[in-house]
Amino acid sequence: MVKQLRAARTRQALVLAAAEIFSEDGYALSSLPAISRRAGVSAGALHFHFPSKDALAIEVESEARRSVERLVADRRQSAASVLHLVVTVTRELLVAVAADVVVRAGFKLSVDPSRKKAPGFGCWWRAWICEQLLRAQREGELAEGVSPDRVAAVIVAATVGFELIGAGERDRLPSQHVEEFWSLVLPQLASPTHEFAGAMRSDS
Repeated sequence: MVKQLRAARTRQALVLAAAEIFSEDGYALSSLPAISRRAGVSAGALHFHFPSKDALAIEVESEARRSVERLVADRRQSAASVLHLVVTVTRELLVAVAADVVVRAGFKLSVDPSRKKAPGFGCWWRAWICEQLLRAQREGELAEGVSPDRVAAVIVAATVGFELIGAGERDRLPSQHVEEFWSLVLPQLASPTHEFAGAMRSDS
């Protein structure tokens, strides 16, 4: 039991160290020796848990996804509508990107052009957004003629842009960018009969 606990702590330390370095340096410039030094573990211990840098990156993305999935689950019950849920989760994703290095690294890895890999966190995020917009369409929340797939692409592109802007504006909360974005987009996106004003409340 003690050995298993130690192994779990070592693995978590490696994931956190990898997230920090991926976030700071990007995937291409990050190295396994730097990650093992940051984690305070030997190179042998690193390779025992993760055979490659890509395996570490995949685990960082997986942890980031699990964090956002928990966020979605927490907010789903209190959401007044599907659009409210999308707005709330988009806002809080950007807050998490700023505050949680694992989420931030997972987000950056998902759009890093130096990685050639299977679909990861970024693909999951777009799929989730598209799924919610399809739900909103079925429930009559979207304006006539709105394409869920096209709007999903815009929202995903916007969140990537918010992260880049936020990196240079640490004195400004990412949620402020999201509020401005939705104040422009929601009137065009929502059905005229949908009470989307509730989706712009800062409380959830």
